[in-house]
Amino acid sequence: MRSADRASARRQLDKRLAVLGNSQALTRPPRGWVKAIREALGMTTAQLAKRMGVSQPRVVTLEKAEANGAITLESLERAARALDCRLVYALVPRQSLDELIEEQALRLARKRLAATSHTMSLEAQGVGKEDESEQLKRLVRQIIEKAGSELWEEDS
Repeated sequence: MRSADRASARRQLDKRLAVLGNSQALTRPPRGWVKAIREALGMTTAQLAKRMGVSQPRVVTLEKAEANGAITLESLERAARALDCRLVYALVPRQSLDELIEEQALRLARKRLAATSHTMSLEAQGVGKEDESEQLKRLVRQIIEKAGSELWEEDS
């Protein structure tokens, strides 16, 4: 994927995910969504088990697995269907994807410039703070423009 296409894809994803980003409503209840919805509907574990085509102990195990964060998406999907719900699955970045890219590019640029600055200062060719800042900004822009998966290669 070209850099411009990636940037466009990031912006589109950021727009779609912005709706979810600040929503506390999406935080999983302490005992899990399956149990919370089942209980709110007044449904027993035996009734849910029958709707899912599994045993009652299996539903108890499923609810415990969800509460512990160990449930599979397949099991969650089956439970959702049995509860007449739809499963919504998303990864919601803590900040915009563009901000993540910029931060990573800045880390990478600082790392690259640190090595160069050290060598230049040893050779008495150090640059001023203003020039250093301008170099950093330029390098960040270059990294972002050319960035592909290599942006994450030097991650430390």
